Amino acid sequence: MPPRFLHGLSEIADDYDALLCDAWGVIHNGISLFDGVAEALVSFRERRGPVVILTNAPRPSSVIPAQLDRIGLPRRAYDGVVTSGDATRAAIENLLPRTVFRLGPDKDDSLYAGLAVDFAPIEAAGFIVCTGLFNDESETPADYADLLGVATARKLPMVCANPDIVVRWGDRLIYCAGAIAEAYEQRGGEVVYGGKPHAPIYKLACARLETAAGRPLDRRRILAIGDGVKTDIAGAERNGFRSLFVAGAGGVHQGAADEASIAQSLGRAGVRADFSATGLVW
Repeated sequence: MPPRFLHGLSEIADDYDALLCDAWGVIHNGISLFDGVAEALVSFRERRGPVVILTNAPRPSSVIPAQLDRIGLPRRAYDGVVTSGDATRAAIENLLPRTVFRLGPDKDDSLYAGLAVDFAPIEAAGFIVCTGLFNDESETPADYADLLGVATARKLPMVCANPDIVVRWGDRLIYCAGAIAEAYEQRGGEVVYGGKPHAPIYKLACARLETAAGRPLDRRRILAIGDGVKTDIAGAERNGFRSLFVAGAGGVHQGAADEASIAQSLGRAGVRADFSATGLVW
């Protein structure tokens, strides 16, 4: 059955007690806030219940509110943030005291703050932590073939801090850590994921929602909103949430944003969404 197409969140808000909302591709495009999003989130919080922003950003959640401030999302639009970085730190701790090969840009170094991590070159490391490409403006996963060959030969586990394959930055798509992890798995490498669609990040997010609500919440009355078929929507389905697939031009969905093409995209990925929309508006 194709998802029910919505013209606004208000059509179904009364059926839900809380929201888990993706950031990149739903709230913003890395540069600017999408029209209507702030109103939708604020309206839901005022009328229904808490909102937690659930993102595969490979950084601690503490750094995300300042980024959202710069884009223009008011703090009254959400109760908290849970990131893939939060879930990834636990996965890193499970593999310590082995040394780490740090694969990703310097901007992600906050992931390691407070962890007793020793870094090493790929030839000597005990495992890999991948937060992204070293330079996502000029590189693609193909540039990492030799490095992944060394890692495969040494049978190094990889912790992937962001399962997203791509995100949209303004008007272009850039590769994320998930693209490197996918290439490594294709070579037979072992990958540990903390972010969407995997369970650890949802466990953290539910705890944050219940703290904000002041009571236990039924997962069937929590709506997960996202633009990633294999992350947001698959994660919602696996973890017991209803889902709203946002398929507008700001996200990673590349087909036409009409009901038929949305249903086809979900079908090709083998996942099901309960609702779809071209953007998050009230």
